[in-house]
Amino acid sequence: VLGPARPWALLLDPIKEVSTLKKLTKSSSTMVASTLALGAGCYWGTEKFVVKDFQKKFPGSIAKATVGFMSPDPNAMENPSYRQVCSGTTGHIEVLFIELSDPKVYEALVRFFFQFHDPTTMNRQGNDVGTQYSSVIFCADEDQKKIAQNVKDELQALVDAGKVKYAGGKVVSEIIDLKTFYAAHEEHQAYLEKNPLGYCNHYYRFKGDWPQLN
Repeated sequence: VLGPARPWALLLDPIKEVSTLKKLTKSSSTMVASTLALGAGCYWGTEKFVVKDFQKKFPGSIAKATVGFMSPDPNAMENPSYRQVCSGTTGHIEVLFIELSDPKVYEALVRFFFQFHDPTTMNRQGNDVGTQYSSVIFCADEDQKKIAQNVKDELQALVDAGKVKYAGGKVVSEIIDLKTFYAAHEEHQAYLEKNPLGYCNHYYRFKGDWPQLN
């Protein structure tokens, strides 16, 4: 039986940490923070696509990636176990917590995020159903949120124009502030690297360059 997840020490005080990160990673008013968390269904697939596939396009762009849990609710229970999160009762979402080596790739990562999962299925990715599988971008600062919202709006326009097809017609991904992160157990880290035939229901909805409306 899996015990409680380990809290990610850097985010025990998220507000203080985000402030520090801004000082460390912002060289100009347009430079975003270097950390974020992505919820795109089962975190095993999210980790594989970001750590392996995204870095084929942007080598060395991910300084560190850790699977675990994050809740949009700042008052959510602390230290949830994997089994508790899977029950759907804690409000936590399976996420990949990411530290970028170069924050300049943030927008490219957000676009990539929308390519390998379905952002139109509320609390569901394929056969995985529940709030823990929500499509969410947890942002560390307002610049990140603005960029993510712009990309989401572009994507909605592409869906409306029939240039990108998902199961549904409305992009429901949430864009919210980064909250406390709890790392999953070591056996869940780099799971598909250690178990290449392990479960993964992620796949590309579209590949290559970002589609253009005109």
